[in-house]
Amino acid sequence: MTSDPDDLRLDLDRARRLGLPEVIYGAGKTVDQCVRAVDAMLEAEVSPVIVTRLSGDQSGPLSARNPTSSAGSTMTWRHRALERPGRVAIVAGGTSDTPVVSEAQGVLVALGHSVSPYIDVGVSGLGRLLGVIDEIAKHDVVIAVAGMEAALPTVLGGLVAAPIIAVPTSVGYGSSLSGHTALLSMLASCAPGVTVVGIDNGFGAAAAAARILGDDR
Repeated sequence: MTSDPDDLRLDLDRARRLGLPEVIYGAGKTVDQCVRAVDAMLEAEVSPVIVTRLSGDQSGPLSARNPTSSAGSTMTWRHRALERPGRVAIVAGGTSDTPVVSEAQGVLVALGHSVSPYIDVGVSGLGRLLGVIDEIAKHDVVIAVAGMEAALPTVLGGLVAAPIIAVPTSVGYGSSLSGHTALLSMLASCAPGVTVVGIDNGFGAAAAAARILGDDR
């Protein structure tokens, strides 16, 4: 079943079909469109309601809807209980990758998954990563977020058994090419079984992790 408030066609049945609800992408939408979409999903008792890539102008009016959580440009309502299977580690090369981490973490927490972030453990200071690698290895899925030359997922892929979801970010000097160097590096990883999503796509990584872990819908 879909909702059609004029210019919006919301897939209110997606959570039942897929276990993942439709997520509202804020970028490019008007404030009014975002507000109407959230109101329609809350009224339909969609769980959870998630909006990503919000601007400051959009965040103000949506905050009046009493979100359960607001982190970075992601805002969420009606979280599922923390009863979903598995644990997710989100491992980031540097603090500049934090916006992507926040997006992935916000989506996964709203979906009811347990998440542990590990920030600023990039391979340029390998001891930082090795200092927490035993903790990371206890998780069921690892999301690796990195810019620059993006070696982090390959290193993790050689050290932990869990599925690795690599997220290239548009962070870096010189020939980082707004994340394209990181993307190609991850796609060319010599670690077997590393899965790669698009540049800065924290939401896509979270959705992939949720599908891997499964859902009771």
